[in-house]
Amino acid sequence: MMNRMSDPIQLRDAVPGDSPAVILLITAAFLEYPGCVMDVEREEAGLLSPARSHTRFWVLEEERRVVGCTACRVYRDDGGEQVLEVKKVYLSASHRGRGLGRKLIEHPESYAAEQDIRRLVCWSDTRFEAAHRAYEAVGYVRTGEIRPLRDLSRSVEYRFHKFRGQAP
Repeated sequence: MMNRMSDPIQLRDAVPGDSPAVILLITAAFLEYPGCVMDVEREEAGLLSPARSHTRFWVLEEERRVVGCTACRVYRDDGGEQVLEVKKVYLSASHRGRGLGRKLIEHPESYAAEQDIRRLVCWSDTRFEAAHRAYEAVGYVRTGEIRPLRDLSRSVEYRFHKFRGQAP
């Protein structure tokens, strides 16, 4: 967690009042990619209460303005092992290139460590090439698995995985 006293940018737990800002942040990111559509009611209803719809949800704020977010959910795989899925990693265009995206990707790993979860996964739209590079820079490996979402954006996602403690 970033220190509020020494850094004007703070990563904190999301609260219900963050929902509109998170929706605007993600909508702006979607607008950067042709064909990406944000339809909160039909496809992203969890964003109406992000703090309750994920295992954990954090927002990155600067001067009380949400400029990024990250989330995770924990589940058990078919073998019963706990897995942490990194989700909803978005950063405003004006804040990219400063290492903040890396912090957003890595922050759920702290939660994984607290829960003694070693295996992490994430899915990323095939169009989000900068995100793929960011995941790979912190040690995630593209598995070769893809999944079509059959959503309004006609998204197809790549799967990435990482084992906590694995060096980038």
